[in-house]
Amino acid sequence: MANLSEVTRKLLEEKNFAFIASLNKDGSPHVTPTWVDTDGENVLINVATHRHKFKNVSRDPRVAVAVVDMKDPYKGVIISGRVASIEKGEKAEDHDDKLAIKYTGHKHNRKPNTQRAILKIEPSKVVETE
Repeated sequence: MANLSEVTRKLLEEKNFAFIASLNKDGSPHVTPTWVDTDGENVLINVATHRHKFKNVSRDPRVAVAVVDMKDPYKGVIISGRVASIEKGEKAEDHDDKLAIKYTGHKHNRKPNTQRAILKIEPSKVVETE
């Protein structure tokens, strides 16, 4: 497991967007923008369980995450790793609200019957860009 530097942790904690790449059934890449967070050691991404990226990582946990510094788009980080765990339920909904407040200033207005999940991504390689 690769360690997240202070610079990388700050990028993940601030209001920066991430792009997560997962693998489709045929091996082709699937990339989507998303909100991002960290627990200090792992990358945390919250997803709706009906989304394509959730289905991809449930089948194949290998991912890459790119985060761009919104204040300076020439700075960022690229993290390769795998989804080490998936957590659903109330904790995932609370985390979704935390991210919604971070990015929009208010809780997420989820559609009824939408299940959320936290993808805990264990980094294997971290490359900071400038």
